[in-house]
Amino acid sequence: MDLASAQKKLAALSNDYQTLQTELQKQVEIRQRLDAQLSENDQVKKEFAKLTPENQVYKLIGPALVKQEQAEAKANVDKRIEFINNEVTRVEDKLKELSKNMEAKRNEIVELQSKAQATLGGQQPGPPPPTAAVS
Repeated sequence: MDLASAQKKLAALSNDYQTLQTELQKQVEIRQRLDAQLSENDQVKKEFAKLTPENQVYKLIGPALVKQEQAEAKANVDKRIEFINNEVTRVEDKLKELSKNMEAKRNEIVELQSKAQATLGGQQPGPPPPTAAVS
């Protein structure tokens, strides 16, 4: 492998690695948002547990509060929690996959760098070979 092709391949691998890093960061941000949403919905569920049958529940729709049945409101919160948990699982799987791909790409980069250094080491001029004196 010549130096020019090694440099091109290294640049391509580095770009791929940076793309993976960017995607990993996006997934981490999504995971954090999901955690916040899950926490909010868990808090709402705890508040609903304190309600008595006489309590009224209202849902904000645009600028208006609309009365909602407790059972319907509780079911909606449970569905949201289930949905968020499924999304968390999906994002966690994506994070594992990205980490695995990043590790593989990192290993490719290290291997290519080692080969390039070995190639350069063999091409560098060294001391001239010893010559025999002819008498």
